[in-house]
Amino acid sequence: MPQVTATERPAPPLAGPVRATGAPVDLMLLAVAVTGVSFSAPLIASMAAPALAIAFWRNAMAVGVLAPTVLLRRGLRAEIRGMSRRTLTLCVASGALLAVHFGLWLPSLKLTSVASATALGTTTPVWTLLLLRLRGHRAAPLVWAGAALAMAGVIVLTGVDLTLSPEALLGDALALGGGIAAAGYVLLGAEVRRTVSTTSYTLWCYGVCAAALLATCLVSGTDLGAGYTAETWLKLAALTVAAQLLGHTLFNRVVHGLGATVTSTAILLEAPGAALIAAIWLGQTPPPGVYVGLAVILGGLVLVVLGGRRRNTTPSPPIA
Repeated sequence: MPQVTATERPAPPLAGPVRATGAPVDLMLLAVAVTGVSFSAPLIASMAAPALAIAFWRNAMAVGVLAPTVLLRRGLRAEIRGMSRRTLTLCVASGALLAVHFGLWLPSLKLTSVASATALGTTTPVWTLLLLRLRGHRAAPLVWAGAALAMAGVIVLTGVDLTLSPEALLGDALALGGGIAAAGYVLLGAEVRRTVSTTSYTLWCYGVCAAALLATCLVSGTDLGAGYTAETWLKLAALTVAAQLLGHTLFNRVVHGLGATVTSTAILLEAPGAALIAAIWLGQTPPPGVYVGLAVILGGLVLVVLGGRRRNTTPSPPIA
């Protein structure tokens, strides 16, 4: 993968146009990324480990894989040394928001169903749209219609879970908060990736995220490994490979070639993919109303993406 240093060209305005010029290899990588992140929620829900510890280990293990790559490649080392103070600040802020995302979304999987948590976590494009509007970006009417439809789906979904238990409703709230935090992560990451390679950006971002989550675990007294079974460690390794390295990292890789619209649309497949895997593997079969809410949310997000395509203002969201 060619490396791009921060000095080769000035950074364009935040969340500006991105054209899709991807090659077939990008499409294959995109398919791998969607498959990888679809296993994220079911794997987490099946683990006998605290949610915050899972969040820490998936990022720490990813850093352990990426760090040797950077150390062994002179171009990457030079790129990191040459990062401007502004770029480093954006990387740190992006990693901190990713930690908030994980810190909210992962615990939600222990409280509500995989289908509900994943659907609410993928509302990120709606919150990204609102943040862009606050920055002065105008969106097409179709985008706003999609946002309204997606929020209607959120209301349907949370209404169904309210009838199940207050615990499920709390899980919905955490998942929704995770989606909101991810919107900030998206915007900052999109800005950094204009001038910085995938490897350098993800190393910084995952490193900051892991450090923030480690501090949170130590302060809260979260068990980081004592008594973990071999099965738990194996699932943590699988989660790191599938969701972090083949999910987050590949999405950050292909968005530069495929463009935000194609990537965003593909990311929406995580929700039905995770729900299907959870139904088959974990036996989680939510009430029919959950699937109605899921369908409405996905329909709204598709409208957001299609409307954003007309003005090229919708960046792609990250995946849990």
